[in-house]
Amino acid sequence: MTDLTTPSPRRERTFLGHPRQLATLFGVEMWERFSFYGMQGILLLYMYYTVAEGGLAIDQGVAAGIVGAYGGTVYLSTILAAWAADRLFGPERMLFGSAVSVMFGHIALALIPGGVGLAVGLVLVAFGSGGIKASASTILATLYGEGDDRRDAGFSIFYLGVNIGAFAGPLLTDTLRLSWGFHAGFGLAAVGMALGLIQYAFNRRKLPATGRDVPNPLPASARAKVGALAVAVLVVVALLVGTGVITADRLKWIVFGIVVIATIAYFTLMLRSPKVTAIERRRVLAFMPMWVASAVFWAIFQQIFTVLTIYADERLDRSVFGLFEIGAGATQSIEPVFVILLAGVFAAVWTKMGPRQPSSPMKMAAGTVIVGLGFLLFVPMAGTGPNGSPLLALVGILLVFCLAELSLSPVGQSLSTKLAPMAFRTQMVALFFLSVSMGTVLSGLLAEFYSEENEVAYFGITGAVAIVVGLAVAATVPKLKVLMEGVR
Repeated sequence: MTDLTTPSPRRERTFLGHPRQLATLFGVEMWERFSFYGMQGILLLYMYYTVAEGGLAIDQGVAAGIVGAYGGTVYLSTILAAWAADRLFGPERMLFGSAVSVMFGHIALALIPGGVGLAVGLVLVAFGSGGIKASASTILATLYGEGDDRRDAGFSIFYLGVNIGAFAGPLLTDTLRLSWGFHAGFGLAAVGMALGLIQYAFNRRKLPATGRDVPNPLPASARAKVGALAVAVLVVVALLVGTGVITADRLKWIVFGIVVIATIAYFTLMLRSPKVTAIERRRVLAFMPMWVASAVFWAIFQQIFTVLTIYADERLDRSVFGLFEIGAGATQSIEPVFVILLAGVFAAVWTKMGPRQPSSPMKMAAGTVIVGLGFLLFVPMAGTGPNGSPLLALVGILLVFCLAELSLSPVGQSLSTKLAPMAFRTQMVALFFLSVSMGTVLSGLLAEFYSEENEVAYFGITGAVAIVVGLAVAATVPKLKVLMEGVR
């Protein structure tokens, strides 16, 4: 007798309704951000606190500039990492090697005292974090087919992992810093990255094979030349540092100049490359105003680690309902709490709306306007004196920052993968991170203009500029939709 029963199709195992491999990327990014933001939460304090307080006694303005330059280098290094991923190693191998670099950077900060440990640690973390950022986004994009409306939501869930790490990192490292000193906090960051590496090592082979492909392999004959060039660059940088051309107070301007040159070069390369089709070229053009909006957004948002860290240390009443006081570094954990609570809401809304959701350019324009409004909210608190600004007010402002971040950051990453020319998959993601690099460097440059006496002008003018830029991008959305050739 013939069995006419039709077997039920096997259901695909998912992670929150998305491809299961999203969990692996979620995990490694969460631990990397735990270590990154945990270290950054106490970095500025470590530099400008006195030696008696366990710090390096660097001038506060110079220290803020170094933080901005370091942060800018993190995102600038995505260019080198993206090139290496596209031409030498493939995104997946680049991701693993970069995570190892981050771990050793935190170990250097924890174990090597003084300026040497600071320099070695920041270089290793900067280049490692840049490699993770460019590669993880590229691998994540391979989990979704073209036209899959889950993509923006997937990036929002991925962003949730980022912010779980960003919440726990500063809170725990600053707690250890208060009890055991700065180096204990840096050590905890190293442990966090080690945990991320372990979970990734067990699951990396389950990722799509396309993540191990090298999209545009460098000819074997050219590899020796690239190696020689890399060695030459390292020698030149060492000589410039040794002769005093590159100094701590000039670093932010050097990074700023490199970001400007790299951005112009990358846009020019993609627009002129014979490997880029006419449709892809129009999409690259459409990305330009979004790049500007993103840079302006990050110039304000990244001041969480420069101006707002100083603000929390000197101007904020950090007592919690009069019961206990949190450290200045721990205030950096506030904004990620809101992202954790709301990232899933944003993802669910975008998924529910599907093709009816606002276009990516409109989301990014809204994010830039909202973060500008957030900065304007500091104006009423001007002149309250040392430790006079209420903690609850800062919490409210950081909620506004969160709404802006969720409107722009995961959307910008997702959009860069959708607009990317085929020959520049990872490098297009790196171009987006160049906007973050520019904004981060600007956050350090702008910090030099901040003081308690000019808070009204500082917060007012900076916030107003962001609002104007966001509205200008919103006005160009109809034209951008035409250039994007069907990409939303």
